[in-house]
Amino acid sequence: MEKVPMTMEGYASMQDEVKTLKSVERPRIIHAIEEARAHGDLSENAEYHAAKEAQSWNETRIGELEDRLGRAEVIDTAKLSGETIKFGAKLLLIDEDTDKEIKYQIVGDFEADVKFGRISISSPIARALIGKKQGDRVEVNTPGGGKSYEIKKVAWN
Repeated sequence: MEKVPMTMEGYASMQDEVKTLKSVERPRIIHAIEEARAHGDLSENAEYHAAKEAQSWNETRIGELEDRLGRAEVIDTAKLSGETIKFGAKLLLIDEDTDKEIKYQIVGDFEADVKFGRISISSPIARALIGKKQGDRVEVNTPGGGKSYEIKKVAWN
């Protein structure tokens, strides 16, 4: 069973989602199925089919999240330190093409969300940054083309 690296925040977020899916969504969907059944003929009952589809999606999602949680290798990033970039590092980069500052944290695959500055450890950018230090310059080949970054800051809190 392959371990999945994850921050404590990512682990807690997944636990919260499982709790919501089980305690809020599951009862809501069961109620929707019961109501749809009360309408009679199920073969042409769109509400029933939609509720059953929602139930299937919900149960699949619960299974996926519980699998990830069971394989999680939770890493407390507050206990990490050092000058070189590794999992959990919070980075301030300068895009050398636009001179824009970009903030990223390197996290596990399942908790990555670029909109919130969390990039996956297996992303091209993170792979190029691993092992580098503040002041280094990095060339990254991304699906959108080559990018150049200067590492302005490496932090752990």
